[in-house]
Amino acid sequence: MDESIHVGSAAIERIALDDHAWVDIARGWMEGADQLFEHLRDHVAWSTSQLFRYDHFVEERRLGASWQRGRPLPHPALAEATRVLQSRYRAYFDGFSMIQYRDGRDGQAFHRDTDMRWLDDTVIGVLSLGAQRPWLLRPRSSRHDHEPGKGATHDLAPASGDLIVMGGRTQADWEHSVPYLGGRATAPRISLQWRFANRVGRPFMGSSYGAPLHYDRPRRA
Repeated sequence: MDESIHVGSAAIERIALDDHAWVDIARGWMEGADQLFEHLRDHVAWSTSQLFRYDHFVEERRLGASWQRGRPLPHPALAEATRVLQSRYRAYFDGFSMIQYRDGRDGQAFHRDTDMRWLDDTVIGVLSLGAQRPWLLRPRSSRHDHEPGKGATHDLAPASGDLIVMGGRTQADWEHSVPYLGGRATAPRISLQWRFANRVGRPFMGSSYGAPLHYDRPRRA
């Protein structure tokens, strides 16, 4: 294992989003993050995925990959990262996902991780590697705002090695986004996500972010 890549003792700041949702931010949580970024960028089998939007498939503007327990880790340093997260947040992660934003044309619109279904008490850790990008949070009540920033109340803008952890009812009542930056010159960014949900409350029954979208059919009078 590369001893220059490990989880340090970074201070964790908690932001109370409301009475039931919170987000932690730990700047410089992983030391040697740029080395891990280069390894994952060059050695992970990245792939694209498609979404069905109304009448055709569109390619998601990002690359993805994942890891599940029982398979070889993409880098041994991620064993320590997983262990530390599980210990601190008393959550069990059976794997993690990885996203690569190649440049400013890649991003992700505001969304919730509703595919977890149980949204009342979740823990989602997000480790950023590579370029610093905006990382926005907004309450669901602001999702119809058309002002600049689209109702965002927080931009955590994680740098390489920073950790964000969303908890409580954040997935039920808040949305997050890595906004598209268009043609602006932006270096690649990789994020890793560990996700856990306590099966409490009522499960979410609607469509997930990746569900097909269709035109609404006109109703008969």
